[in-house]
Amino acid sequence: MNQHPVTERLFIDGPVGRLEAVIERPGEGALQGCAVVCHPHPQHGGTMHNKVVHTLVRAFVRSGYEALRFNFRGTEQSDGEYDEGNAELDDALAAIEWMRARHASYPLWLAGFSFGAAIAVKAAVATHVDGLISVAPAISRFATGMESQPDCPWLIVQGDEDELVDVEETVEWFDSLEPGPELLIVPQGEHFFHGRLTELRDAAMGFIAQKKKAGQCPAFHCLSVVPIKPCL
Repeated sequence: MNQHPVTERLFIDGPVGRLEAVIERPGEGALQGCAVVCHPHPQHGGTMHNKVVHTLVRAFVRSGYEALRFNFRGTEQSDGEYDEGNAELDDALAAIEWMRARHASYPLWLAGFSFGAAIAVKAAVATHVDGLISVAPAISRFATGMESQPDCPWLIVQGDEDELVDVEETVEWFDSLEPGPELLIVPQGEHFFHGRLTELRDAAMGFIAQKKKAGQCPAFHCLSVVPIKPCL
C-alpha cells in the first residue's frame, strides 16, 4: 500500500454547526474500508492533531482504509461549546453517519484515544460499527453507567505506566466485559505513548489485518491480555 496518503481538509455537518475535519486515504490500491478517529480531551489541549490520533489514522490508511479525524464541538474551528463528554457523543455519531453515507458498502471502524476512546465506546454502543480500537480509554470519567457494550471486534490498548488513566481500572473494567475485547498492555507505556507510537501503530494494523483475514465483523469473544516487548 502506498505510504503517501492523500489528505483533504474539510468541514462536516455536526449537531450544532460545522465540525472541522481531515480525511486521509491511501494514495493507491483498492479501498478496504473506512474509519473515524476521536481525539483526546479538548479542555486539556486535545485536538484531531494529537500524535496518538495521527498514529491511529496512519494505521488505518496503511491498512487500506480512508480515515476521518475531526475536532469535537468548541475545539479549534468546530462550532459549539464543550459539553463534558455528553453532547460530544452526538458529534461522533454525526461523523460516523457522514462517513457511512460516503462509503455505504464498506466496513466502518471506529477508534479513539483517552477522552476520545471513551466517546468512541459509547458511540459503538449507540450505532453499529465493524471494529473498535480504544487507546487509554478514560472510561471511569466519561463512559460510566453503560448498560451494554460494543458488539464488534474490539482492541483496548493501555500503557502500564499511564499517569492519567489507571491501568488497574482499565483491567478491572476489561474483566467486567462479557463477551470481551482483546486487551493489549504496553510495558513502560505512558499515557501519550512516548517512544512507543510505532508499536502502537503496528498493534493496530495487526488487529485490523487479523479481523479482515478472519472475515470477522460480528461480536468478538476472545479474552486475552497480550503484552508487547518493551524498548530496551
